[in-house]
Amino acid sequence: MSTFEKTPGWLDWYQGPSKPRFELPAGSVDAHCHVFGPGDEFPYAPERKYTPCDASKAQLFALRDHLGFARNVIVQATCHGADNRALVDALQASDGKARGVATVKRSITDEELQHLHQAGVRGVRFNFVKRLVDFTPRDELMDIAARIQPLGWHVVIYFEAVDLPELWDFFTALPTTVVVDHMGRPDVSKGVDSDEFGLFLQFMREHDNIWSKVSCPERLSVSGPPALGGEPNAYRDVVPFARRVVEQFPDRVLWGTDWPHPNLKNHMPDDGLLVDFIPHIAPTPALQQALLVANPMRLYWPEEA
Repeated sequence: MSTFEKTPGWLDWYQGPSKPRFELPAGSVDAHCHVFGPGDEFPYAPERKYTPCDASKAQLFALRDHLGFARNVIVQATCHGADNRALVDALQASDGKARGVATVKRSITDEELQHLHQAGVRGVRFNFVKRLVDFTPRDELMDIAARIQPLGWHVVIYFEAVDLPELWDFFTALPTTVVVDHMGRPDVSKGVDSDEFGLFLQFMREHDNIWSKVSCPERLSVSGPPALGGEPNAYRDVVPFARRVVEQFPDRVLWGTDWPHPNLKNHMPDDGLLVDFIPHIAPTPALQQALLVANPMRLYWPEEA
């Protein structure tokens, strides 16, 4: 039994996900997922803003196989801070089927960066969601970006749509490929033609080093999941947003489950239904191949792409 007590009200990940109706293209990559602990083996960070349920590498790999993915990109969870041991352990156990996105501090040594690279890390994450992390000075983040650039790594940025104007200059000054988590968390209630979402599309249009994950409809949706046994087109109000990004920038989009779905407050998604969301946002075989295979392979396994 874990010595860590979960945050009150924490929703555990969905047990027994359905088998997707949508058949994934061969070689598909779940390009955004996490491992949590287990806390007794890889303790959660003292400065964390939440304590999750455990979600092990074995459970992640079992989900990968059940859904029909070939590979994972594991993103360092904020509950582990800059202690990447759980991430590295999962990467090393994956037999080359996983790559990672780490969280690092300015104090990291070149030797430690090389260790992460050899384990399979190919990027670092900068989190600007204030409720999840404490502020990190931008000069420190820029210094980290400059140090990872020679390794061929990229920067993943997590922010909320309302904050893009004040972050624009910093993001566009980053010297690497930049991957935005979850389309910058648009407010879907404002509509796909809102000025706010238009600014995000402009952000991508004007800077061809910027990519986007079209993931996490369960976080963005107002309409929510389908009723039990109902129409499988879950989170339909997010479809126009993700589809517009996929169709306008087909060579710069990624998709992931976000398993085990940290910090959800209202419901825990069925990962099988999340996979069935994909053909609604990438409606052609060519778009599906780019989203799920060609793009993540080019970014994370360029030697095989």
